[in-house]
Amino acid sequence: MYYMYILKSAKNGRRYVGSTDDLQRRLKEHNNGIGGTYTKNNRPYALIYYEAYISYDLARRAERFYKSGKGREVLKEKLGK
Repeated sequence: MYYMYILKSAKNGRRYVGSTDDLQRRLKEHNNGIGGTYTKNNRPYALIYYEAYISYDLARRAERFYKSGKGREVLKEKLGK
């Protein structure tokens, strides 16, 4: 399985959208500062939402959608925020 996930920063309250094939490993990597500069500087994170897909391509499409303007609106409705 592949996942599109959303993390929330405890430092600044902002959300981060990503995709992976292993949610627990990826969350640990983000919280240990492995990855990009943004996630390294805004940790720790909590997993607040995810969707499972049968292919990496579908998970990446979902990630790109939730990073778009319309996707952020849909996400606000799903998360109730």
